[in-house]
Amino acid sequence: MRILLAGGGTAGHINPAIAIADTVKAHEPDSEIAFIATSGGLEKDLIGKAGYKTYHIEMSGLQRSLSPRNIKTAYYYLTAPHKAKKLMKEFRPDVVVGTGSYLSWPLIKAAYALGIPCAVHESNSIPGKAVKMLAGKVNRIYLNFPSVADELPEKYGSKTLVVGNPLVQSESAERSEDLKGKLGIPPSADHVILAFGGSQGADKLNDVVLGVAARFKEKRPNVFFVLSAGGKKYADVMKIAAQKGVAESENIRIMQYIYNMPEWEACADTVICRAGAMTLSEMALAGKATIAVPSPYVVNDHQYKNAKMLADEGAAILIAEK
Repeated sequence: MRILLAGGGTAGHINPAIAIADTVKAHEPDSEIAFIATSGGLEKDLIGKAGYKTYHIEMSGLQRSLSPRNIKTAYYYLTAPHKAKKLMKEFRPDVVVGTGSYLSWPLIKAAYALGIPCAVHESNSIPGKAVKMLAGKVNRIYLNFPSVADELPEKYGSKTLVVGNPLVQSESAERSEDLKGKLGIPPSADHVILAFGGSQGADKLNDVVLGVAARFKEKRPNVFFVLSAGGKKYADVMKIAAQKGVAESENIRIMQYIYNMPEWEACADTVICRAGAMTLSEMALAGKATIAVPSPYVVNDHQYKNAKMLADEGAAILIAEK
């Protein structure tokens, strides 16, 4: 089987696509799988580390406020499907799959025009713009939350199938003293708090966690903090950490991005995180005590709705950023 996948912008769109690829490979090792990615997006880095072939198509999301960037985005929306068609003829996929985000648009549109079977997967509790735009062009709409089906036109009901959220690694690493040693967690640490604000980081969450770590430095030195600052925020976070006196502290590890997340999840006792669908699915699978702080800057406040579904079931604590 030959499969072409697209999911870009954030890890919440990219990792489900990689998980789908890994699952197909596990069942059909001879499958040929490739991804489309922008030349400078996070997807290029994550897909490269996963070992899959990548084709480049430039695309960007539409800004919701007046912005000159929308002119370039409009150009991409006109030209990217044509480039995707050329790619289809070169790669000759049997199936095309998009996991939301702006990169799914040209790929699915081209597949539909060429009569190639295609599908989208929606991780969040409400359908994103890409899924809404592409619902009429795909053969199947895969869902993580059953409630999404209620948000789509009734005529698409026969296309929907609730499958949950595909995860990059179905088995978490096992917590052990050897693993804690490998990760550099001090032997004296009796409680590990893992905090991250998604692939892009979160200013408020970073600032609050640094403040808590500073207070715990003297009061509870055996509590060890692990903070993923986010790629573009790392330098600023380190400046704030220095101001708060924890930049060189033994009770906190500050990283730009966590690539080996299952290992850190295994060692964590408590997780403080945003409420992206991928993140919450990982925490649910790992059975971690989770404090979810939804991003207030996402479309239709979907992270709050993601977190509320877990909080209502007693599976997480929901704290609004405000």
